[in-house]
Amino acid sequence: MPDMRIRTDLALEARNSITEDNAQIKGIKVSEENDSKNNINIIKMEVLNRYASQTIGRPIGTYVTMEVPFLAEEDDGYHREISKALSCQLKNLILNCYHWNDSVPKILVAGLGNRSATSDSLGPEVVNNLMITRHIVEYMGYDEIEGAFAVTSAIVPGVMAQTGMDTCEIIGAIVRKTKPDILVVIDALAARSIKRLNATIQLTDTGIHPGSGVGNNRQALTRKTVGIPVIAIGIPTVVDATTLIYDSVKKNKVEEPIQVSEEFRQMYVTSKDIDAIIKRVSYTVSEGINMCMGYSGVPE
Repeated sequence: MPDMRIRTDLALEARNSITEDNAQIKGIKVSEENDSKNNINIIKMEVLNRYASQTIGRPIGTYVTMEVPFLAEEDDGYHREISKALSCQLKNLILNCYHWNDSVPKILVAGLGNRSATSDSLGPEVVNNLMITRHIVEYMGYDEIEGAFAVTSAIVPGVMAQTGMDTCEIIGAIVRKTKPDILVVIDALAARSIKRLNATIQLTDTGIHPGSGVGNNRQALTRKTVGIPVIAIGIPTVVDATTLIYDSVKKNKVEEPIQVSEEFRQMYVTSKDIDAIIKRVSYTVSEGINMCMGYSGVPE
């Protein structure tokens, strides 16, 4: 079973915590695509059955891990390539979960997290930069977005401490009222490895458990709970402080087991320049979504 001492929201880390990268787990299919020119490595992991799901502690579905080591750095050209790659991966997930007819799909984007806590503000910041078109279609018709891939709406539901309501309650009510075809949720994640901090983008068609990475479990946002397909996009912005302790122990060859006090188990660590990083990467993610939806000058 996965190492439960350290929390992670990344499915690839959950898999790698119980096996080497080149080992096979029955019911898990892994493929890899490397863009060496742009230094972007994409790993697609499909969890195909209940055995595999129970083994790594993740729901059945598809998990796409984009390894982008310079995601936090200021390089507009590089970020543009990341947005293009993200757009392609997001569109593939949408195409696999939406059965097309003659209508343009309606997509609701939810930016999860606390806008007042910088390391948790990825979702709200992404929504700030999205091109929203549902109101345009309602008042002016589809001709105004001719050629677009989808019609978009967005919401930042806040956190329970601000609203007194579970995120799933808020989004569920919006879904029932506005009837989107697909829900795309954006959230900050927690990683097992400090090397993945602000250097990985995860996309999955299995939905999301808000707050699970920091042990603050809320009702899941999945097809089962909201009634439509849910695609989640996340970037790890924090690591469990326990991670640093265990990694230091391993690096210095200190013999386990070690005891970690409860105060450390309640702490999470982020980068000292997280405010600038969130501003930069949130724009990269929003541009990827905008490209996917067809609201960009970048050709397909």
